[in-house]
Amino acid sequence: MAKKKETLHQKLNYIQSNLKVEKGRTNSFGKYKYRNLEGILEGLKPLLKKHNASVVISDEIVCINEMNYVKATVVLNYDNGSISSQAFAREAVTKKGMDDSQITWTASSYARKYACNGLFAIDVTVDADGMD
Repeated sequence: MAKKKETLHQKLNYIQSNLKVEKGRTNSFGKYKYRNLEGILEGLKPLLKKHNASVVISDEIVCINEMNYVKATVVLNYDNGSISSQAFAREAVTKKGMDDSQITWTASSYARKYACNGLFAIDVTVDADGMD
């Protein structure tokens, strides 16, 4: 008897249930721990390989009320199906010590991280964004 093939949503459920990403980075100024995009992808890759799935992450610059935002999209692909999540991050107008491309990269990294958090059900409690 042939084994029944898992659906895209079953694969996503498995990844969401088994992806563990520690908050291995510390912000010395704010005194809080956080996870970064690189850590999320490092934890995700073995699960993707195990389940023959892939992730594609892309960015788009959008202008809202005369401000530039990076819209990141994360797409989980399995067989002929896909499921995605999006997140936005606004570019700072200026940031001390950064040129324009570094400002855009920072917004991109932030938006990509939160799009991954949304798709893979990564909690964001006790993160800088959740602090008073």
